Amino acid sequence: MDRKLKCWELSLMFGLLVAVAAGSWLGQEQRELADSVIRFHVIANSDSQADQALKLQVRDRVLAQAETFYPEHATLSEARSALEAHLDELAQAGQAVVEEAGYPYQVTAQLTNCWFPTKEYEGFALPAGNYNALRIVIGEGKGQNWWCVAFPPLCLGAASETVEEATQAGYFTPGQAALVTEQDEGYVLKFKSMELLGQLQGLFSE
Repeated sequence: MDRKLKCWELSLMFGLLVAVAAGSWLGQEQRELADSVIRFHVIANSDSQADQALKLQVRDRVLAQAETFYPEHATLSEARSALEAHLDELAQAGQAVVEEAGYPYQVTAQLTNCWFPTKEYEGFALPAGNYNALRIVIGEGKGQNWWCVAFPPLCLGAASETVEEATQAGYFTPGQAALVTEQDEGYVLKFKSMELLGQLQGLFSE
């Protein structure tokens, strides 16, 4: 009985070591990706159908406005500075959409660092983790979120670059591009595993 228990303990310890090692590697990959992008985070006033539709209209207008502020061939640092310098204009762009739709909500814009879950898009995915983000809040901000990438512009609606084009422009390394697209087989599963490991580590640290 004791011998079986010891074998079980060794197996558990080995499994945990493998998980931690994999999580450490994926965590490093996520941090490198986080240093290559500025995420986009839009929060609707509520989960009503009308507010969710309004959120997408605000998304498109703000993304289109943001792209006009980026210098030609902008670096990540230049893009961040451009967004930071024009937060009021970005909020106003969202505000204009809200007012055109006849709603009384206020729209705010800020650059912040926040946590994102694993998110799949058309043709690519990004792992869970902390990212610098352009955050737009509509009204009370109690509705569902919309997440994507503000820079390089990879989102729907105002998107003008694909992951491949962003890689050619030097925003992603070939390895990073492979990681976030189907080129890296099982990439979403890896990201979900990393997200679960992070949650487990959080439970043990409480």
